Amino acid sequence: MYTTDQYEGMIAETVVIPGHNGDPIRAYYARPLGPGPFPAMVLVHHFPGWDEWYREATRKFAHHGYLTISPNLYERMGHATPEDMGAAARAAGGVPDDQAVGDMAASMRFVKSQAQSNRKVGVFGTCSGGRHAFLAACRAPGFDAIINCWGGRVVMSPEQLTANWPVAPVDYTPDLACPILGLFGLEDRSPTPEDVDILEAALKQHGKEYEFHRYANAGHGFFYYDRGAYRQEQTMDGWGKIWTFLGKHLISK
Repeated sequence: MYTTDQYEGMIAETVVIPGHNGDPIRAYYARPLGPGPFPAMVLVHHFPGWDEWYREATRKFAHHGYLTISPNLYERMGHATPEDMGAAARAAGGVPDDQAVGDMAASMRFVKSQAQSNRKVGVFGTCSGGRHAFLAACRAPGFDAIINCWGGRVVMSPEQLTANWPVAPVDYTPDLACPILGLFGLEDRSPTPEDVDILEAALKQHGKEYEFHRYANAGHGFFYYDRGAYRQEQTMDGWGKIWTFLGKHLISK
């Protein structure tokens, strides 16, 4: 519970960590000041890139009491504006799934190793980051919770598979080892409501703990206040669901 007499403070900065295969990658890291112990989060940026929205989200999670790291998944493509790097990633067909999972696993290890950590770590992603977050939760042991916000191409047709994305993430559902929160817009086209149904059916089939919320009058990216897709009421409800879910799985146990 937030109170007006509580102490507040945080440090937010760019750090360099060893990513997939030990490659040095940049990450934005924010942590609340104080002895902790604090739970931790890995934030996985979207296709538009490692941008200002993800910097703000990293600080938002830190404000709520989480050691939070957001790795630059496009590090190996070079450096320019987030928009330019997002365009480069699209032209390259996205980053390879194995590389992305390796970078997220490295980020998890980084926050878990911090002296203030309570050793519980969640992973959060929107858009392609939601897809990557699901992959990480299935393939990188150690995550305690996942938040998938409108992750596209978790469900994929055979025609959508590529050398970078050789397996549909939904096919890894049997390996999911933590609870999942999903937030989706009913007007989204990637994922479509039918895609969400397929993912939900897979979670049910394999006995996974999940919580899905589907919002009317919302499409893709409805949290993004700087875009026409923004929906204030649905966004505020979604953030409330996030804090409740994380409090249950990363703090109370």
